[in-house]
Amino acid sequence: MKYIFLFLVLVPAAEIGILLYAGQTFGVWTTILLIILTGFLGAYLAKQQGLEIIRKTQEQLRRGEMPGDAILDGVSILVGGTLLLTPGFVTDTLGFLLLAPPTRKFFKVIMMKAFRNWINKGNIKVIR
Repeated sequence: MKYIFLFLVLVPAAEIGILLYAGQTFGVWTTILLIILTGFLGAYLAKQQGLEIIRKTQEQLRRGEMPGDAILDGVSILVGGTLLLTPGFVTDTLGFLLLAPPTRKFFKVIMMKAFRNWINKGNIKVIR
């Protein structure tokens, strides 16, 4: 919970500082254009990759396999797309990292460790 609080306080503060600096460096209109451009690019990439993950998940289910890896990809794409739609350069950077398949692997490892930790602590119950 403390990490969420820090995230909700530090990220907006960093975003405001970077946006002010970018506005002074590049100009207000260029900064606004960059924010809008990353939003559209993020929506396009999230839609494209999301549809691919849905197809991959359906194919795995059709073969009788559990789509665990595809679900983690889907979560990464959903969060990455949402971060790209949020105005700011810090969230855009994190969103692009979540959407890029090579860097997404790093975040999937972190998510798997977090899920295993929650299961081991009893925060999440697995019903079989």
